[in-house]
Amino acid sequence: MIALGFGTILGIGAALIVIAVVFPDTVLFTRRAAQPVFADELRSRLALAGMGAVPVPAFLAVSFLMAALVGGVVHASFAIVVLSLLAGLGSALAPAAIVTWRAHAMRRAHRMLWPDVVDHLVSSIRSGTALPEAVAQLSEAGPDALRSSFRSFAQDYRTSTSFTGALDRLKGELGDPVADRIIETLKMARDVGGTELPGVLRSLSAAIREDSGIRSEVDARQSWVRNAAKLGVAAPWLILFLLASRPEAAAAYNSPLGVTVIVAGAAVSVIAYRVMLALGRLPEERRWFR
Repeated sequence: MIALGFGTILGIGAALIVIAVVFPDTVLFTRRAAQPVFADELRSRLALAGMGAVPVPAFLAVSFLMAALVGGVVHASFAIVVLSLLAGLGSALAPAAIVTWRAHAMRRAHRMLWPDVVDHLVSSIRSGTALPEAVAQLSEAGPDALRSSFRSFAQDYRTSTSFTGALDRLKGELGDPVADRIIETLKMARDVGGTELPGVLRSLSAAIREDSGIRSEVDARQSWVRNAAKLGVAAPWLILFLLASRPEAAAAYNSPLGVTVIVAGAAVSVIAYRVMLALGRLPEERRWFR
């Protein structure tokens, strides 16, 4: 019980250190009235991952609990302080990593759907349908994965009668840079009018489709790089956990030299993993129109 309690304290401390260093502007460590940048980014990723209803403080609380639980279990199992700290750090970042992975997966899946959305808008506009109704019709005629978001837009627009406000809320719910470009085009067309909207949307659809094809091809070719990076990082730590189960190994890793070896190995693993991911991933498109 003492070891478990000590590990829990270590895990909570490690989580607080990670949040303070990685997210220095979080509301837990500042009293500024302005919204922290990291909170906006995290909220955007949660929305894109289909978890938009999860508040940022609740997400951070889950990260703290994960760090405390895993850090305590690892310390109770192996009694290696530095390994417990690293386990707590990794567990604190694990929920954010999962959300980021899911957001990237959803973005890749949605990227192939946006040209169909634009094509439907062009068809509706050319048939004489008003722009707000053309967007609302996507709740029934759009791709299945996006219908719920457009259904919320339709309900929001009929309630508030504000096309621009409903589009802004739709943009926040989708959290996708491609959706931002489409929505900003629609807002501009609504504000300034003109007859060039179908042509602009067709050009935008062609550009999105071409970009999606190139990204899909490159992503498929570089998948082996990411898989090699994951395997190369995981293998040494699996061996370490096997060695740490022996009492003499635990005593060695609690020594200053053992702590240095583990910390140096963690630093090398993180740097090598990030480099491999950078080599095997295309840069994600940024959201310019928030």
